[in-house]
Amino acid sequence: MTLAAWLSVATICFLGAASPGPSLAMVLRHTLSGSRRNGIIAALAHGAGVGLYALLVVLGLGRLLVELPGLYQLLAWGGAAYLAWLGIQALRAGQTSALHADALQAPTALTAVRDGFMVAFLNPKLAIFFVALFSQFIQPGQSLETKLILAATAWSIDTGWYLLVAFGLSHSQVLPWLQQRARWINRITGCLLLLLALRVITL
Repeated sequence: MTLAAWLSVATICFLGAASPGPSLAMVLRHTLSGSRRNGIIAALAHGAGVGLYALLVVLGLGRLLVELPGLYQLLAWGGAAYLAWLGIQALRAGQTSALHADALQAPTALTAVRDGFMVAFLNPKLAIFFVALFSQFIQPGQSLETKLILAATAWSIDTGWYLLVAFGLSHSQVLPWLQQRARWINRITGCLLLLLALRVITL
C-alpha cells in the first residue's frame, strides 16, 4: 500500500470518527458524569468495538452482514434499543440540578467499558462502512500485513479521536463550565440519543 492510499484511508476514518453522533454523546456523558478516567475508558472501549469491526472486515467476515440482512437488522434494532436506553438515562440525569458526585451517583468504570463498546458493536453500519472503504484498497492476493494495517488505522484513529475528546472535555478550565450546565447538556444528549434511535428504526 502506498503512502497516498494510506493517507486516504486515514482521512476518511478520521472524518467518520469526528462526525457528531451517539459515540460523541456517550463519551461526553461519561466524562461529565464520571471523570476524565471514565471518559478515557469509554473512548478506549469504543475504539475496541470499532477495531473489532475493522478486523472482521479485513478478514472477510464483515461481508456476512451484507449477505445476511436478518443479522444486520437484528444488530441495528439492538443498537436502537441501546441508544434509547442511554437517552432515557441521560434525561433522568438531566432532572438533577447539577452533575456532581453528591447530586448523582457517578457511573462506574465498568459502565464506561460497557457503553463505549456496545455503542460501537451495536452499530452494524460500521461494518458496511469498512466493507465499502477497504474494498477500494484491498486487492486480490494482498498480504495479511496490509489488511491488518488498514484495521489498525481505523482502530487507532477512532481511539485517538475520542481520547482527545475526553481529555479536552475534562480540562480544568472546561469541565467546571460544562458541569454547571450539565442539566441541559444531559437533556440535549438524551433527546439526541432518542432521535438517533428513532432514526435507526425508521431507516
